[in-house]
Amino acid sequence: RNASVKDIGNILALLKQVYTDMPTYSEDMLRGQIGHFPEGQFVAVYEDKIIGYCATFRISGDIALKPHTWREITGDGFAARHNDNGDYLYGMEVCVNREFQGMRIGQRFYNERKKLCQFLRLKGIIFGGRMPGLHKKIKKVKTPEAYIEMVKGKRMSDPVIYFQLRNDFEVVGLLKDYLPSDKASLGYATHMLWRNPAVAQESTPQKQRGRMPETVRVASVQYQLRAVSSFEEFISQVRYFVDIVSNYKGDFIVFPELFTLQLLSIDANNLPPAEALRIITSYTDRFKQAMSEMAVQYNVNIIGGSHPTMGEDNEVYNICYVFLRDGSIHQQFKIHPTPNERFWWNIRGGNELDAIMTDCGPIGVLICYDSEFPETARHLVNQGAQILFVPFCTDERQGYLRVRYCAHARAVENQCYVVLSGTVGNLPGVENMDMQYAQSCILTPCDFPFARDGIAADTTPNVEMLAIADLRPANLMGARNSGTVQNLKDRRFDLYSVQWHKS
Repeated sequence: RNASVKDIGNILALLKQVYTDMPTYSEDMLRGQIGHFPEGQFVAVYEDKIIGYCATFRISGDIALKPHTWREITGDGFAARHNDNGDYLYGMEVCVNREFQGMRIGQRFYNERKKLCQFLRLKGIIFGGRMPGLHKKIKKVKTPEAYIEMVKGKRMSDPVIYFQLRNDFEVVGLLKDYLPSDKASLGYATHMLWRNPAVAQESTPQKQRGRMPETVRVASVQYQLRAVSSFEEFISQVRYFVDIVSNYKGDFIVFPELFTLQLLSIDANNLPPAEALRIITSYTDRFKQAMSEMAVQYNVNIIGGSHPTMGEDNEVYNICYVFLRDGSIHQQFKIHPTPNERFWWNIRGGNELDAIMTDCGPIGVLICYDSEFPETARHLVNQGAQILFVPFCTDERQGYLRVRYCAHARAVENQCYVVLSGTVGNLPGVENMDMQYAQSCILTPCDFPFARDGIAADTTPNVEMLAIADLRPANLMGARNSGTVQNLKDRRFDLYSVQWHKS
């Protein structure tokens, strides 16, 4: 969130904890930063504690793109050079509590800066970047310029510069005597620039790299079921995929239906299916805690497949838990258990189907068989859902194609995106999970703004892998309002509608 004057005391405490070997800001400086440009100062808050601070201001590129020192450009640390008409955003500070440096707080700050830059229609972001490895390598590389080139060529490691390059910043120069108190960088800084791809540049346009603006990056995991020896081993496999998607700056990752049945292989005793399923419900609390921590740590919204859960009525339900990166947990019951689920596992169906608000807009979840009932998707879209996630588990190709064809119908008739994630492999010793068939995919409506076949991404059948795609909510709005066909707009409300009767 944006920083306020009330946060100054806590920000000062954070700065003293981070900068133990160099001077930091005074209370007056922080007050100046917030006062000059309140929308450009951010704090990261975790369990009511400020664990990160980020400061920016607006400035003319004529000034910021020329050689300068930190003191000159920031107005002695007060952000006094802020110019409401400046065409660039200048990053003057990012710091994170060392105890929380594995939670992608720095990445979140960079994301917020880019969002602010794009919202204000600025040309880009400029700052002087630290070179903390320089003091150790200067004898070997001889010059700071050579150090930068070796780091860019991956012949030398510098985590700070690597982080900035991964965030699509480019080195446009070297700033001498930028911050003399930064001994690790020998006072030097990399002159870094990120060009806003949504704004025309005066110079030669840069090649587009990484993430396109105004998109939602979605990843579907085609997950291979395999025997595990412990809950921790299961979670480490899940973490592997979450880590990958986080590195790709994904917004959502979706796992398949019933992928937690992998835990039954810990004690593969060939238990009767109903008894085995009740055992799996004992993992619910541990599963929810581990997945929620991952969503926050890796800054990714996790659609947690589905997990059998014991309800308050002592009945078992098939529930998809949605773990948002703000720490909140939502749940969606499977509405329609299949005949197989009802007979072998005594799974009951839920009664509520609600859209879930996320930082990327409203979404909905339809667990496998639920996607084969048109009313369910329409009910979610009526609530504003733009992306429907379908975790599924099918044992052979015909069952898979039922889900696939119905899911694509939902995408066309509701002019929304639909993301499928299925299991592959097998679980010897686990009853009723003998074999799996899947070809996970990310589906779109069929119209000119979308992929030719209505498939944004898909996978090779029955191979563990990821499908990743960037989805544009604006394309949905355009299709709904002025597409070749306008399914939602042309509905005959005078003849029919979908009404949901909650019990």
